[in-house]
Amino acid sequence: MVALLVARTLPTGTAARMGPGYFPTALGGTLLVLGLVIATRPLWSITQSVAPLALRPLFLVTGAVAAFGFLLRPAGLVLATLGLVIIARLGDREFRALEATLLALFLAAVAAGLFVYGLRLPLPVWPG
Repeated sequence: MVALLVARTLPTGTAARMGPGYFPTALGGTLLVLGLVIATRPLWSITQSVAPLALRPLFLVTGAVAAFGFLLRPAGLVLATLGLVIIARLGDREFRALEATLLALFLAAVAAGLFVYGLRLPLPVWPG
């Protein structure tokens, strides 16, 4: 909705000669329609009950992303990724420490290898 409001002042042009407002308008309109379909879908199937909102995974995954953001600069990419994965995995009812630790170590190694050494992004790998 915001993309549509911002893009309304820009010239859209045509499909052959796109203006600066063409893509934001098309994307905003598509996302608006998709959001309305997803939001009204439960109204179409009244026979099925809606599952209750699971607050534990919601808060833990959101907290994990926030913790990653706060930890990235002071703790480095590896420790921030380890924290992100472990905290997010705590949201699962079937949390297994060994599985979460192995996944966290693998993802931390991939993140460091890809972003720091592969793409040369200026991120601290370790604290300090």
